[in-house]
Amino acid sequence: MAKLKSTFRAAPVRVRVPATSANLGPGFDALGLALSLYDDVVVRVTDEPGLSVDVAGMGAATVPRNARNLVVRAMRATFKRLNSRPHGLELVCANRIPHGRGLGSSAAAIVAGVVAARALVVGGNTQLDDDAVIALATELEGHPDNVSACVRGGLTLSWADEHGPRAIDLDVAAALAPVVLVPGSSSSTKATRKLLPDTVPHRDAVHSAARAALLVEALRRRLDLLDVATDDRLHQPYRAEAMPRTAALVAELRDAGIPAVVSGAGPTVLALTTRKTREAALGFQRRGWSALALDVDREGAVLLPL
Repeated sequence: MAKLKSTFRAAPVRVRVPATSANLGPGFDALGLALSLYDDVVVRVTDEPGLSVDVAGMGAATVPRNARNLVVRAMRATFKRLNSRPHGLELVCANRIPHGRGLGSSAAAIVAGVVAARALVVGGNTQLDDDAVIALATELEGHPDNVSACVRGGLTLSWADEHGPRAIDLDVAAALAPVVLVPGSSSSTKATRKLLPDTVPHRDAVHSAARAALLVEALRRRLDLLDVATDDRLHQPYRAEAMPRTAALVAELRDAGIPAVVSGAGPTVLALTTRKTREAALGFQRRGWSALALDVDREGAVLLPL
């Protein structure tokens, strides 16, 4: 059995991770976009055994403050991968990403844990590069779309092959100015995924394949094509019954000529606007919903000074 290493940085580390929106309409389980809404975690390895978890902000009343905490679980998986085991941990989370709304809160927690643990282990960056971070985080999360965008920032395209999850960065137009409309209620990705059929009509598959390819070009430099490029038949119609208010809002926005999709598994609505059209999307705010004008985050998960 390999001997566990225990060389850790004495100083705490601070990691900032962005919210993400996956799918973007027809890019189901493949496309992800990082947004300028952030969670921060500060972690310190202690000499004394034990675990201290403090949570403020989103989910503070419900997030576990023990070993079941998702950031902690991701950290411990990373320490194991790096053949290290700290005596104790002190974790402080400042959460701004809404939970259960389709904005990648679980991916953010997992990526924060993996990146923080990597930073705390001396030499961790050489043992675990960003591709390996994405692979490990995907193991914990289940899908690479949110994870890849959270790690890399910007627009990412993810897929899996015999080598595991893979991701590449894609250009995104500087004029893109997303708006998210966030309801007060949450949904379960696991539950909404069960609504998806095992097969879809061939014509719908062709429709979505063409739109997904067009969407990449539209996001890069043809924002005028976003309305047609975001027309999805692969997953949103099947999930509509579980979130009728979301489906109705998407339809209203699209009828007004604003490219709108369900963010991830919902129930948040993402409007892919420009700075010239952003105000029109913000005008669709509903009672009990929050409208946020965001930018595309282009850095992904980063270490910040304390």
